[in-house]
Amino acid sequence: MKRATVSIAVGALLLGGGATAYAASDSGANGKQRPVPETVKVPEGNKHLATYRGEGVQIYGCANGAWALIQPAATLGHRGRAIALHSKGPVWTSTVDGSTVGAAAVPGASSPRPDAVPEVLLKANLNSGDGIFGKVTYVQRLDTRGGLAPAGTCAAGAQTAVRYSADYAFWSRSRS
Repeated sequence: MKRATVSIAVGALLLGGGATAYAASDSGANGKQRPVPETVKVPEGNKHLATYRGEGVQIYGCANGAWALIQPAATLGHRGRAIALHSKGPVWTSTVDGSTVGAAAVPGASSPRPDAVPEVLLKANLNSGDGIFGKVTYVQRLDTRGGLAPAGTCAAGAQTAVRYSADYAFWSRSRS
């Protein structure tokens, strides 16, 4: 897929209502509670704020004959309404109040999923604004589906977008 095609596909996802109706809760998108792997559990002293369903793409580029992640591009939603945009960083920006959280993967905090990008735990390293993401301390990417890089070699400069979905759980410090 050429760069222009990727841009159009990403734009359509972000503007075209890529959000899935999903209630903020501790249960997965199918409504059933699924155990969280130990490796991606949030440390004690944090409380769950909300969980939103993310729908979008993982964008890959070809480097040295292999696919490498460039960035995610997804919309997170709640009850059919877009709540946030997820982009390179990784960063989540509220479409409701403009607040932002950026995060980095916690070393070793990853759990594989069949035919999907892994579940991960990320620790916030950037917060801005007083809104929903202003005080987030941790982000979990759970119940992932799709998003894996294509198999095999690729041509230098090629890009492709692979659909994925995940539940994103946001946490903040518990008040003592």
